[in-house]
Amino acid sequence: MKDTIASRSDAPALHGGTPQFAQRFRFIQPTLPPMSEVVQRYETAYTRALITNGDLVAQFESAAAAWLGVPHCVAVSSCTSGLMLVLRALGLSGEIIIPSFTFFATAHAARWNGLQPVFADCDPDNWNVDLADVERRITPRTSAILAVHLYGNPCDVTALEALAARHHLKLIFDAAHAFGSQYRGIRIGGFGDAEVFSLSPTKLLVAGEGGLVATRDAKLAETLRIMRNYGDRGNYDPDWQGLNARMPEFNAALALAGLEMMEEKLRARNRVAERYTERLRSLPGTKFQQVHPEDGHTYKDYSVHISPEQFGIDRDELAGALLAENIETKKYFWPPLHKQKLYRAYYDPALGTLTNTEYVTNNILSLPIYESLTAATVDGVAKAIERIASHYSRSAGGERIHQHANIG
Repeated sequence: MKDTIASRSDAPALHGGTPQFAQRFRFIQPTLPPMSEVVQRYETAYTRALITNGDLVAQFESAAAAWLGVPHCVAVSSCTSGLMLVLRALGLSGEIIIPSFTFFATAHAARWNGLQPVFADCDPDNWNVDLADVERRITPRTSAILAVHLYGNPCDVTALEALAARHHLKLIFDAAHAFGSQYRGIRIGGFGDAEVFSLSPTKLLVAGEGGLVATRDAKLAETLRIMRNYGDRGNYDPDWQGLNARMPEFNAALALAGLEMMEEKLRARNRVAERYTERLRSLPGTKFQQVHPEDGHTYKDYSVHISPEQFGIDRDELAGALLAENIETKKYFWPPLHKQKLYRAYYDPALGTLTNTEYVTNNILSLPIYESLTAATVDGVAKAIERIASHYSRSAGGERIHQHANIG
């Protein structure tokens, strides 16, 4: 992307200043391998007309398993279908505990399997699920815990594994954001009963669309391979009520080529995140996701928490002011699941409120982050936020923004 940073005054664009950027740039832009490499991998499959159920998916599964350091990987059509199949294959019933602070596909997979989601609170610092709250919500009807490595920040998997074992529960990780994350120096992928990755264009490893289930359980992996093909072993007499959740050969070719870029993409994302944090950490009312010093974060998303009392304006007002500067933002993930119309009925505050989740999600704002984002663009975004914060700190109690941007 070629940066076009406009000339500017001290005033934010929403209050008469020149926008920080002369043109709006993309919120997310996947870094893809050269097309020639993808075509070269795909050409044989295409020439032989083996565009599904061919060799490339198997090659990708093997390469991904080696990269992650796990014995089994099963490629599927999406992270959501992977979660759906894993929950079905494990034979779960009754209740499943999941964080309310997550993308709604996490809960969709549970409901597709007839499971009752029980929403747990998040930790106020690392924003992953709060272990103490998970344990408080376990009942005789609980069959599993479905935790999320939020934004790619690893959960405390050791503690979660111990908790699940103590209560004889299955443990699954929605690792949609976490291909490339590390827990205490070990790559995410081999924890719990299964970890399920997303390979969609917002992630570091991109297959166009696709997902990947990683597990140490050979029987589960075998079952998932059958289930992704309608539950049919090939004898036209299904063993499982499965899905068409196969990954096409082209998607596997794209993912295989992208796998070779992962190390550099991880370094680039972390450089962007570190630069944002360095620029913004001194602003009053800003808070960032805390990462354990021994862990590795993918920064699928980079989000800042805004405390309006200290910052001067709230999250939505900041989003509107940034849009005027030609900077798009997102509210990942707001509203939380227990506030969404599909899932409100599953939330009973009498069983425990989700105070931390509401506090974090009501004030979270995600900034643009991707590998090709230049230092100049990151500095421009930070400068715009600094300028907005300075304006409202000088005019505290004065004019506030009344037109909130639709940032989705």
